[in-house]
Amino acid sequence: MTTATEAAAVAQKQFGLMQALEEGGAVSWAIFITMVIMSAVSWYIMFTKLIEQGKVLKQSGEGVQKFWASTNVKDGANKFEKNSAFRQLVDDALLAEEQHGKLIDAQDQHEWMHSSMQRSQDAINAKLGTGLAFLATVGSTSPFVGLLGTVIGIYRALIKIGASGDASIDKVAGPVGEALIMTAIGLVVAVPAVMGYNWLQRRNKLIAERMSTFCSDLHGYMMSNGAVRPAVKAAAPAAAAKPAAKA
Repeated sequence: MTTATEAAAVAQKQFGLMQALEEGGAVSWAIFITMVIMSAVSWYIMFTKLIEQGKVLKQSGEGVQKFWASTNVKDGANKFEKNSAFRQLVDDALLAEEQHGKLIDAQDQHEWMHSSMQRSQDAINAKLGTGLAFLATVGSTSPFVGLLGTVIGIYRALIKIGASGDASIDKVAGPVGEALIMTAIGLVVAVPAVMGYNWLQRRNKLIAERMSTFCSDLHGYMMSNGAVRPAVKAAAPAAAAKPAAKA
């Protein structure tokens, strides 16, 4: 049992990751470091975007309800956090209303307000989408980067076989192991990036839908001088106390 364990430890040390990288030389190290950087940046983007989206989604729920419970638009704007997505929408709507009165050429107020709020939505959506292109690039290219390491490893194995005329396992295990490791690393980098990209894109679409709904309600409210107002969900009333059971 001890002999088998020691043999396994020796094999692990001889044919492990570091040994495979040393066997591959500078090219293998360059490919490995590149994929490590790609993975690290991908995880950073996924975590930061997840936090950013979480804040916006919270505003689209609690913040919007508090906004419509306010007496006017300016008071409702203060219900959102400063420099937040929905606060920007309200501020841009108020700015558009103020700017319309300063226009020299007559323009329909509804059209001016709609175009201004649409520009605000587009700017927010563009900001939320920052970094997702990198995730898509990593997800699509990292398997091929790993495949490059695989091709190089197989090529080295073939060279060793041709030079020595010996195809024994101890001669080709290093290059072949390097090839398999590079393939695995490429997949480990690609799969989370693709899944994260698709998930974040879906959440961005949800945010865009909620912003569009809020802007439509806000547009109608401001263009009707408060006559058109969306219904605010009231808090559920507390359950009435049950009468005490008779003894």
